Amino acid sequence: MLVYPSGIDVSSSALRFLTQQLRRHRRAIGSRWRRLSAGRQALLTLAHLRVGHTPQPPAEGTPNAQLAAGFGVGTTTAYRYVTEALDLLAALAPSLADAVRTASTKAYLLLDGTLLPIDRIAADRPFYSGKHKRHGMNVQVLADPFGWLLWASPALPGAVHDVRAAREHGIVDALSEAGLRCWADKGYRGAGGTFRIPCWGRWEALSAGQQAVNRSHAKIRALVEQAMATLKSWRLLRKLRCSTTRITRLVQAVLTLQLASSDR
Repeated sequence: MLVYPSGIDVSSSALRFLTQQLRRHRRAIGSRWRRLSAGRQALLTLAHLRVGHTPQPPAEGTPNAQLAAGFGVGTTTAYRYVTEALDLLAALAPSLADAVRTASTKAYLLLDGTLLPIDRIAADRPFYSGKHKRHGMNVQVLADPFGWLLWASPALPGAVHDVRAAREHGIVDALSEAGLRCWADKGYRGAGGTFRIPCWGRWEALSAGQQAVNRSHAKIRALVEQAMATLKSWRLLRKLRCSTTRITRLVQAVLTLQLASSDR
């Protein structure tokens, strides 16, 4: 197998952050010699998440042979290193309460749900999203007024509606208790509390005032798409072929890395 150098579009601060966490972890468990240094292990994990190599084999979600060969290790070793790093990152992910405290100084928040596509057969109805016409996992994303990612929820089956997901994660209650206004789309109809959604009904049936309100609402919440794009810039999340039980950990790991590499 031929090996060639390549590059990934990830901030060096994310690499430094993960390297530091891995060094602390190795000291804590008394780890001695490893095939890869903490820095190389961090780079392997970032490459796996950012480039989104097709897993090998699909059922295990391991980095593929090409990625492992590039770092001079086997696929089993690469999987073990990546799993270790992902566990560390996921444990550092902020909770909803942490995100609410961070957002307490914001004028308002933006909320939307996104579907992370998964590799499933037609029989897996709980994971099928009628809205998107495909199988996936529902993840709720909170962003500040500028579209910066603040929090991403644990993953639920794609058949779960956005407003139900928001209630199950406690987002509605948490934002209401904190008195934080939240702009969301029509998928959150009935959420109540401090949620603000567009006027309901067909466009032609709305009054001129209601149409103006909806246009203004759309301009405000449009920036939540920036947070969605930030999350999916980690290409592994664009087509997940691993077990659905591992997806929450992947989302939390990406969230931790994204917040760590942010200049805010």
